[in-house]
Parts: sequence; structure tokens; C-alpha cells
Amino acid sequence: MSVRALAAAVLLVGGTGAAAAQSVQALGEFRDWAAYSAAEGAGRVCFAMSKPTSVSPQVDGYTQAYLYLTNRPAEGVTNELNLVAGFEFAPDQPARVSVGSASFELFTQKDAAWLLDAAQSETLAAAIRAGATLAIEGTSDKGLLVTETFSLSGATAASRAIGGC
Repeated sequence: MSVRALAAAVLLVGGTGAAAAQSVQALGEFRDWAAYSAAEGAGRVCFAMSKPTSVSPQVDGYTQAYLYLTNRPAEGVTNELNLVAGFEFAPDQPARVSVGSASFELFTQKDAAWLLDAAQSETLAAAIRAGATLAIEGTSDKGLLVTETFSLSGATAASRAIGGC
């Protein structure tokens, strides 16, 4: 895991500084996905993550994007999808995630997006485990419709790795 990815992971699980970075433990790398666990104040957090295989069109000021599936057992959260897009979304503009023929609406805030209807988390997670690619379309703050595509190779194994969290 790169230093930037580790920093993103630490921020995802709510930690700050070196102590939090030390609490992130690798559970394994699975083709295009990796799985991690971390301890935080509210309990253990486990997450699977991947980087996009393509971003189109390229956005000025783009930084690395990450897609996460997160389990927070102490909060009763499983398979929460979160995107850190690598660019700012247009304010009050939804995004859309598609896996095969399944499509789900996301809400956006700054450079992040989450599933609009959390009750669809399990359906989306099942689509991810069964699919080959995942695409997220969202409008940047510059008005560009941006598509980020993610490989789902290894997503099932990474999901299993965080399932025991």
C-alpha cells in the first residue's frame, strides 16, 4: 500500500497521526483490491479498497481516487460504499454507480460520494461480487461528466476478508 493510500485509509477510519496509522492492518491483497482492518474509538473497522482503472475525461487537479466497501460492526454498518473521487463534485449533483445492469444513485459532498439509499448496500455488494467492472459517473465542479471505472477482479475475495470484521 502506498503512503498516499495509507493516509487515505487512516482518514477513512477516522484516525489521525502516526498512532492511527499504526493501527491499520493489512488483511490481504486480492488482484485489484486490498483489504484492511483498523481500530478506532467506536470499535473495529474493516474495509476493502481499489483504485480506478480509468478516468475519463481527465480532470484538472485530479488526485488519486479510491473506492471503499466498509464494515463497522459496532455501528451495524456492512458493505457501505464510499468513493473518494480525486476531484470535487458539483454541489448538489448526484452521481451514479453501475455494475452490469444494476444502477444506484449516490449523493456527493466535495470529493466524496455515498449510496443515497443505504438499504441498497447489500444489493450493491452482491452486484459487485458478481460483476466484472463498476463505473461511477458524476459531474465535476467544472461541469464535466466524469466516469471512473473500477475492476472488480478480487472484490469478492476482499469482501470475504472484511466479512469477519
